[in-house]
Amino acid sequence: MIDKNQTCGTGQDSMPSMTCLIHVLEEWFGVEQLEDYWNFANYLLWVFTPLILLILPYFTIFLLYLTIIFLHIYKRKNVLKEAYSHNLWDGARKTVATLWDGHAAVWHGYEVHGMEKIPEGPALIIFYHGAIPIDFYYFMAKIFIHKGRTCRVVADHFVFKIPGGVREALISDETYNIVWGNRKGFAQVAIDAKVPIIPMFTQNIREGFRSLGGTRLFRWLYEKFRYPFAPMYGGFPVKLRTYLGDPIPYDPKITAEELAEKTKDAVQALIDKHQRIPGNIMSALLERFHNKQKID
Repeated sequence: MIDKNQTCGTGQDSMPSMTCLIHVLEEWFGVEQLEDYWNFANYLLWVFTPLILLILPYFTIFLLYLTIIFLHIYKRKNVLKEAYSHNLWDGARKTVATLWDGHAAVWHGYEVHGMEKIPEGPALIIFYHGAIPIDFYYFMAKIFIHKGRTCRVVADHFVFKIPGGVREALISDETYNIVWGNRKGFAQVAIDAKVPIIPMFTQNIREGFRSLGGTRLFRWLYEKFRYPFAPMYGGFPVKLRTYLGDPIPYDPKITAEELAEKTKDAVQALIDKHQRIPGNIMSALLERFHNKQKID
């Protein structure tokens, strides 16, 4: 509060300049206790300024991200319009695929190499699982947009409760070791269906999301209960490139065990050729800014 016995002039009983200004404004507007309002405003500014400085940049980035996604969809407006005019479900699928493709392009600079290796007929794609197989969703969107084809999934039984290639997703780490155990069911499916197997690997998928499932406790929990208790973290905007290997043709003379081992070797060859071991999150982030595709 302002002491009315003080003056705005110079001398022993003079007021500070800000206090004097408040006093003048109180008399001018006929408002009492203006200094209290001023102090309250300063308090609010002190409280909310850090929040504004922290939140506003992220909010701006979020708006830019949404704008790019919108433009990505708008670029395909004619294709989407035609799809909706023929079939509502087909239009909806193309819209969802376009959204996933836009997210992949903006957040990860996603690329697919070797799309020409996918045959016209049926095939079984076997890929290395990251902690979250977001690369496969991106791949499905890409192949649906460019080839008009859909993918069906052969997966761990737990996939019907949550997405995942559970064992490898949880237990593998930045060393990109293949954790298939003795499983050969996928090979038997390919033999029974008489279709080729196409190996697939996405560079830096372990740097996008990480899992703590490789620790002794969480690995024991999965092996014991078959539930993915391990926590995950990430969502980093690392560079993702999906590589398709040469198809492994159907051979009626090969056993499921032999085909599974052959497929494992093919996936491992893609990892050895395209992935830095051990993986590094910072290096994967920096790859967004150059066109490096091959790591020797």
